[in-house]
Amino acid sequence: MKSRLLVAAIAVPVLFVILFFLPPVVLAVVTAALCAVAAVEFLRAVCGALSAPVRYMTVAAAALMPLTRLTGNAGAPVLVGVAYLLTLSGAAVIRYEKQKEVSVRNLLACMFAALIYPTLMGTLNGLKSMENGRLLVLLPVIITFCCDSAAYFAGVYLGKKKITPLVSPHKSLEGFLGGLVGGLACVMIYGLIVTLASKTVMVHYGWLAVYAVLGCLACELGDLAFSLIKRLCGVKDYGRLIPGHGGVLDRFDSMSFVAPLIYALVLLIPAMG
Repeated sequence: MKSRLLVAAIAVPVLFVILFFLPPVVLAVVTAALCAVAAVEFLRAVCGALSAPVRYMTVAAAALMPLTRLTGNAGAPVLVGVAYLLTLSGAAVIRYEKQKEVSVRNLLACMFAALIYPTLMGTLNGLKSMENGRLLVLLPVIITFCCDSAAYFAGVYLGKKKITPLVSPHKSLEGFLGGLVGGLACVMIYGLIVTLASKTVMVHYGWLAVYAVLGCLACELGDLAFSLIKRLCGVKDYGRLIPGHGGVLDRFDSMSFVAPLIYALVLLIPAMG
Protein backbone atom coordinates (compact mmCIF):
# COMPACT_ATOMS: atom_id res chain seq x y z
CA MET A 1 0.00 0.00 0.00
CA LYS A 2 2.76 2.47 0.96
CA SER A 3 4.77 1.88 -2.22
CA ARG A 4 1.60 2.20 -4.29
CA LEU A 5 0.76 5.57 -2.73
CA LEU A 6 4.36 6.80 -2.96
CA VAL A 7 4.56 6.01 -6.67
CA ALA A 8 1.23 7.77 -7.24
CA ALA A 9 2.40 10.84 -5.29
CA ILE A 10 5.44 11.14 -7.56
CA ALA A 11 3.95 10.02 -10.87
CA VAL A 12 0.71 12.03 -10.87
CA PRO A 13 2.35 15.51 -10.74
CA VAL A 14 4.92 14.47 -13.37
CA LEU A 15 2.21 13.13 -15.64
CA PHE A 16 0.14 16.30 -15.18
CA VAL A 17 3.09 18.47 -16.22
CA ILE A 18 3.67 16.32 -19.32
CA LEU A 19 0.02 16.36 -20.35
CA PHE A 20 -0.87 19.96 -19.52
CA PHE A 21 2.25 22.10 -19.82
CA LEU A 22 4.73 20.40 -22.14
CA PRO A 23 4.45 20.28 -25.95
CA PRO A 24 2.92 17.28 -27.78
CA VAL A 25 6.35 15.96 -28.78
CA VAL A 26 7.11 15.15 -25.13
CA LEU A 27 3.87 13.20 -24.75
CA ALA A 28 4.60 11.34 -27.98
CA VAL A 29 8.07 10.33 -26.74
CA VAL A 30 6.69 9.23 -23.35
CA THR A 31 3.91 7.25 -25.05
CA ALA A 32 6.46 5.62 -27.35
CA ALA A 33 8.57 4.57 -24.37
CA LEU A 34 5.53 3.16 -22.55
CA CYS A 35 4.45 1.22 -25.65
CA ALA A 36 7.96 -0.22 -26.12
CA VAL A 37 8.07 -1.45 -22.51
CA ALA A 38 4.50 -2.74 -22.79
CA ALA A 39 5.49 -4.70 -25.90
CA VAL A 40 8.37 -6.34 -24.03
CA GLU A 41 6.05 -7.26 -21.15
CA PHE A 42 3.28 -8.57 -23.39
CA LEU A 43 5.58 -10.71 -25.52
CA ARG A 44 7.25 -12.14 -22.41
CA ALA A 45 3.88 -13.06 -20.91
CA VAL A 46 2.16 -14.41 -24.01
CA CYS A 47 4.79 -15.72 -26.40
CA GLY A 48 7.44 -17.37 -24.29
CA ALA A 49 10.00 -18.49 -26.88
CA LEU A 50 10.34 -15.93 -29.67
CA SER A 51 13.26 -15.23 -31.98
CA ALA A 52 15.32 -12.19 -31.04
CA PRO A 53 14.93 -10.41 -34.43
CA VAL A 54 11.13 -10.65 -34.28
CA ARG A 55 11.10 -9.50 -30.66
CA TYR A 56 13.30 -6.47 -31.38
CA MET A 57 11.33 -5.63 -34.52
CA THR A 58 8.07 -5.75 -32.60
CA VAL A 59 9.34 -3.50 -29.81
CA ALA A 60 10.72 -1.03 -32.37
CA ALA A 61 7.39 -0.88 -34.20
CA ALA A 62 5.55 -0.35 -30.91
CA ALA A 63 7.75 2.66 -30.19
CA LEU A 64 7.47 4.07 -33.71
CA MET A 65 3.67 3.99 -33.95
CA PRO A 66 3.01 6.85 -31.44
CA LEU A 67 5.91 8.87 -32.88
CA THR A 68 4.35 8.84 -36.35
CA ARG A 69 1.71 11.30 -35.09
CA LEU A 70 4.42 13.93 -34.89
CA THR A 71 4.65 13.93 -38.69
CA GLY A 72 1.07 15.19 -39.01
CA ASN A 73 0.65 12.80 -41.93
CA ALA A 74 -2.08 10.16 -41.63
CA GLY A 75 -0.12 7.88 -43.94
CA ALA A 76 2.87 7.58 -41.60
CA PRO A 77 1.36 5.09 -39.10
CA VAL A 78 -0.12 3.12 -41.99
CA LEU A 79 3.31 2.87 -43.59
CA VAL A 80 4.91 1.66 -40.35
CA GLY A 81 2.10 -0.85 -39.82
CA VAL A 82 2.27 -2.26 -43.35
CA ALA A 83 6.08 -2.47 -43.23
CA TYR A 84 5.88 -4.37 -39.94
CA LEU A 85 3.22 -6.78 -41.19
CA LEU A 86 5.14 -7.51 -44.39
CA THR A 87 8.35 -8.14 -42.47
CA LEU A 88 6.62 -10.31 -39.87
CA SER A 89 4.82 -12.30 -42.56
CA GLY A 90 8.05 -12.78 -44.49
CA ALA A 91 9.85 -14.00 -41.37
CA ALA A 92 7.03 -16.46 -40.64
CA VAL A 93 7.08 -17.84 -44.19
CA ILE A 94 10.86 -18.29 -44.13
CA ARG A 95 10.67 -20.01 -40.76
CA TYR A 96 7.94 -22.36 -41.96
CA GLU A 97 9.90 -23.21 -45.12
CA LYS A 98 12.77 -24.27 -42.89
CA GLN A 99 10.31 -26.72 -41.28
CA LYS A 100 10.32 -24.85 -37.99
CA GLU A 101 7.22 -24.29 -35.90
CA VAL A 102 5.23 -21.13 -36.55
CA SER A 103 2.81 -20.22 -33.77
CA VAL A 104 -0.39 -18.40 -34.68
CA ARG A 105 -0.61 -17.28 -31.05
CA ASN A 106 2.82 -15.67 -31.30
CA LEU A 107 1.98 -13.96 -34.58
CA LEU A 108 -1.21 -12.45 -33.17
CA ALA A 109 0.54 -11.41 -29.96
CA CYS A 110 3.24 -9.64 -31.99
CA MET A 111 0.61 -7.79 -34.03
CA PHE A 112 -1.18 -6.68 -30.87
CA ALA A 113 2.01 -5.52 -29.16
CA ALA A 114 3.40 -3.72 -32.21
CA LEU A 115 0.28 -2.20 -33.76
CA ILE A 116 -2.96 -2.42 -31.79
CA TYR A 117 -1.86 -1.35 -28.31
CA PRO A 118 0.30 1.56 -29.58
CA THR A 119 -2.52 2.73 -31.86
CA LEU A 120 -4.95 2.76 -28.94
CA MET A 121 -2.49 4.56 -26.68
CA GLY A 122 -1.66 6.98 -29.48
CA THR A 123 -5.12 8.51 -29.16
CA LEU A 124 -3.71 10.39 -26.15
CA ASN A 125 -1.57 12.28 -28.66
CA GLY A 126 -4.64 12.75 -30.83
CA LEU A 127 -6.49 14.38 -27.93
CA LYS A 128 -3.51 16.58 -27.12
CA SER A 129 -3.42 17.90 -30.70
CA MET A 130 -7.08 19.02 -30.67
CA GLU A 131 -8.42 22.45 -29.79
CA ASN A 132 -8.37 22.65 -25.98
CA GLY A 133 -6.18 19.57 -26.22
CA ARG A 134 -4.37 20.06 -22.93
CA LEU A 135 -7.76 19.98 -21.19
CA LEU A 136 -9.14 17.06 -23.18
CA VAL A 137 -6.08 14.83 -22.80
CA LEU A 138 -6.51 14.91 -19.02
CA LEU A 139 -9.95 13.29 -19.26
CA PRO A 140 -8.90 9.66 -19.95
CA VAL A 141 -6.17 9.95 -17.33
CA ILE A 142 -8.56 11.30 -14.69
CA ILE A 143 -11.17 8.66 -15.53
CA THR A 144 -8.70 5.78 -15.48
CA PHE A 145 -6.76 6.71 -12.37
CA CYS A 146 -9.76 7.87 -10.33
CA CYS A 147 -11.89 4.89 -11.31
CA ASP A 148 -9.04 2.47 -10.53
CA SER A 149 -8.27 4.12 -7.20
CA ALA A 150 -11.90 4.38 -6.09
CA ALA A 151 -12.55 0.77 -7.12
CA TYR A 152 -9.45 -0.38 -5.23
CA PHE A 153 -10.30 1.35 -1.95
CA ALA A 154 -14.01 0.51 -2.17
CA GLY A 155 -13.09 -3.10 -2.80
CA VAL A 156 -10.58 -3.23 0.06
CA TYR A 157 -12.85 -1.67 2.68
CA LEU A 158 -16.34 -2.58 1.47
CA GLY A 159 -15.92 -5.47 -0.95
CA LYS A 160 -17.94 -8.58 -0.16
CA LYS A 161 -19.64 -9.86 -3.31
CA LYS A 162 -17.07 -11.23 -5.77
CA ILE A 163 -18.03 -10.74 -9.42
CA THR A 164 -15.08 -12.32 -11.29
CA PRO A 165 -13.50 -14.85 -8.92
CA LEU A 166 -11.67 -16.72 -11.69
CA VAL A 167 -10.38 -13.81 -13.76
CA SER A 168 -9.69 -11.32 -10.94
CA PRO A 169 -10.42 -12.75 -7.47
CA HIS A 170 -10.25 -9.37 -5.72
CA LYS A 171 -12.86 -7.71 -7.94
CA SER A 172 -16.09 -7.08 -6.08
CA LEU A 173 -19.45 -5.52 -6.89
CA GLU A 174 -18.80 -2.87 -4.26
CA GLY A 175 -15.45 -2.07 -5.86
CA PHE A 176 -17.04 -1.85 -9.30
CA LEU A 177 -19.73 0.55 -8.09
CA GLY A 178 -17.16 2.53 -6.09
CA GLY A 179 -15.03 2.95 -9.20
CA LEU A 180 -18.03 4.14 -11.21
CA VAL A 181 -19.10 6.67 -8.58
CA GLY A 182 -15.55 7.83 -7.87
CA GLY A 183 -14.70 8.27 -11.53
CA LEU A 184 -17.91 10.17 -12.23
CA ALA A 185 -17.39 12.46 -9.23
CA CYS A 186 -13.80 13.28 -10.19
CA VAL A 187 -14.74 14.08 -13.79
CA MET A 188 -17.55 16.37 -12.65
CA ILE A 189 -15.18 18.15 -10.27
CA TYR A 190 -12.70 18.53 -13.12
CA GLY A 191 -15.42 20.04 -15.29
CA LEU A 192 -16.23 22.52 -12.53
CA ILE A 193 -12.56 23.48 -12.22
CA VAL A 194 -12.36 24.10 -15.96
CA THR A 195 -15.52 26.24 -15.82
CA LEU A 196 -14.16 28.35 -12.96
CA ALA A 197 -10.65 28.66 -14.40
CA SER A 198 -11.47 29.37 -18.04
CA LYS A 199 -13.62 32.11 -19.52
CA THR A 200 -13.39 30.73 -23.04
CA VAL A 201 -14.14 27.02 -22.59
CA MET A 202 -17.78 25.99 -22.16
CA VAL A 203 -18.33 22.68 -20.38
CA HIS A 204 -21.37 20.58 -21.29
CA TYR A 205 -21.89 18.64 -18.09
CA GLY A 206 -24.40 16.19 -19.53
CA TRP A 207 -21.97 14.96 -22.17
CA LEU A 208 -19.17 15.06 -19.62
CA ALA A 209 -21.18 12.66 -17.43
CA VAL A 210 -21.57 10.37 -20.45
CA TYR A 211 -17.80 10.45 -20.92
CA ALA A 212 -17.30 9.54 -17.27
CA VAL A 213 -19.80 6.67 -17.09
CA LEU A 214 -18.75 5.06 -20.38
CA GLY A 215 -15.10 5.70 -19.56
CA CYS A 216 -15.39 4.02 -16.16
CA LEU A 217 -17.10 1.01 -17.73
CA ALA A 218 -14.32 0.81 -20.32
CA CYS A 219 -11.76 1.12 -17.53
CA GLU A 220 -13.24 -1.76 -15.54
CA LEU A 221 -13.57 -3.98 -18.62
CA GLY A 222 -10.07 -3.12 -19.84
CA ASP A 223 -8.62 -4.16 -16.50
CA LEU A 224 -10.52 -7.44 -16.63
CA ALA A 225 -9.48 -8.11 -20.24
CA PHE A 226 -5.78 -7.80 -19.43
CA SER A 227 -6.27 -9.78 -16.22
CA LEU A 228 -7.82 -12.58 -18.27
CA ILE A 229 -4.75 -12.66 -20.51
CA LYS A 230 -2.55 -12.96 -17.41
CA ARG A 231 -4.64 -15.83 -16.09
CA LEU A 232 -4.53 -17.63 -19.45
CA CYS A 233 -0.76 -17.21 -19.59
CA GLY A 234 -0.20 -18.15 -15.96
CA VAL A 235 1.49 -14.92 -14.85
CA LYS A 236 0.69 -12.75 -11.83
CA ASP A 237 1.94 -9.42 -13.19
CA TYR A 238 3.21 -8.27 -16.56
CA GLY A 239 6.33 -6.79 -14.94
CA ARG A 240 7.92 -5.22 -11.88
CA LEU A 241 8.94 -1.83 -13.23
CA ILE A 242 6.48 0.19 -11.11
CA PRO A 243 6.65 -0.62 -7.37
CA GLY A 244 3.26 -1.51 -5.92
CA HIS A 245 1.66 -1.63 -9.37
CA GLY A 246 3.57 -4.20 -11.41
CA GLY A 247 4.55 -3.46 -14.99
CA VAL A 248 3.54 -0.81 -17.50
CA LEU A 249 0.70 -3.02 -18.72
CA ASP A 250 -0.52 -3.54 -15.17
CA ARG A 251 -0.83 0.24 -14.73
CA PHE A 252 -1.76 1.34 -18.26
CA ASP A 253 -3.96 -1.59 -19.33
CA SER A 254 -7.26 0.24 -18.92
CA MET A 255 -5.86 3.40 -20.52
CA SER A 256 -5.75 1.58 -23.86
CA PHE A 257 -9.54 1.18 -23.60
CA VAL A 258 -10.43 4.57 -22.12
CA ALA A 259 -8.25 6.87 -24.26
CA PRO A 260 -9.64 5.78 -27.67
CA LEU A 261 -13.19 5.83 -26.30
CA ILE A 262 -12.81 9.43 -25.08
CA TYR A 263 -11.12 10.36 -28.36
CA ALA A 264 -14.13 9.04 -30.29
CA LEU A 265 -16.65 10.70 -27.94
CA VAL A 266 -14.89 14.06 -28.24
CA LEU A 267 -15.26 13.86 -32.02
CA LEU A 268 -18.90 12.74 -31.85
CA ILE A 269 -20.28 14.68 -28.88
CA PRO A 270 -17.92 17.46 -27.73
CA ALA A 271 -18.18 18.20 -24.01
CA MET A 272 -15.76 21.13 -24.00
CA GLY A 273 -15.90 23.87 -26.57
